[in-house]
Amino acid sequence: MNTYSVNVNDCNFDTEILKAGDMVRLNGTVFTARDAAHKKIFSLINAGKELPFDLKNAAVYYAGPTPNKPGSVIGSCGPTTSGRMDIYTPTLIDMGLKYIIGKGDRSESVYQAIMRNSAVYFCAVGGAGALYSKHIVSCEVIAFEELGCESVKRITVSDFPVFVGIDSFGGSIYLK
Repeated sequence: MNTYSVNVNDCNFDTEILKAGDMVRLNGTVFTARDAAHKKIFSLINAGKELPFDLKNAAVYYAGPTPNKPGSVIGSCGPTTSGRMDIYTPTLIDMGLKYIIGKGDRSESVYQAIMRNSAVYFCAVGGAGALYSKHIVSCEVIAFEELGCESVKRITVSDFPVFVGIDSFGGSIYLK
């Protein structure tokens, strides 16, 4: 097991060096999106409309942060169960999504999309939302404000601690 620092905005980063189980510190711009946001994003895709962010080489964190307290950038920001997004994820990866952050195993169709596109699934630790919020240096709602905590947010992360759950070769920390 290795430890890496990954800037998710570096389009030239070789995801193939990351292996299942590796520890990673993420840096850069990440978008939050959960179930309701994914449904709205797919409505936009199906209508041929512009998405709230460019999927090419993007990073999405399955999280719905709580409101921030005075003096804080963001409230608690822990991962949600990734499997609920499995019906959307292969299409989004095929459209350019490169990094996914969540918790729990993924469906076979997600594994195949990850391998097909040299993407990576990072796992965050459930129950560690307060810790993760300390690694978020900015937060801005960019779409679907009516969804409250499930709105799409652009966050900037610094040394955000995750580990590789599924690598670009289909290697996995989950027993298959």
